[in-house]
Amino acid sequence: MDIQKVKNYWLEEAEDDLRVMYHLFESRDYSYALFFGHLTAEKILKALYVVRNKEHAPYSHNLERVAVLSGIELTDDMSSQLEKISRYNIESRYPDDMREFRKLCTEEFTQNEISQIEEIFKWVRSMLI
Repeated sequence: MDIQKVKNYWLEEAEDDLRVMYHLFESRDYSYALFFGHLTAEKILKALYVVRNKEHAPYSHNLERVAVLSGIELTDDMSSQLEKISRYNIESRYPDDMREFRKLCTEEFTQNEISQIEEIFKWVRSMLI
């Protein structure tokens, strides 16, 4: 396996999803913006996993799990953030019958969550350089 090639694949995918997240936010598709925010965080973490473990990333959408498997020592706060962002994967794709998550995704809420996703992206990317 070409580690650099696989790392670059995940990094490029994460950057693409980051752009889609911004586009969806600008289009006011807030729950889907957070879904792509989750994808962004997942893929940048998988890039780190590949670099640190010298093997393909696990088939998992659980950000906390991928971070731990990548050797990141998480604070309780970071663990909670990753757990919360992981839920956006499911809540966006499978809304409940009352669409509670979509109602929660106001412009302000979504902007705040995007800011946290951006911080995670930058933090993990800094470990790749």
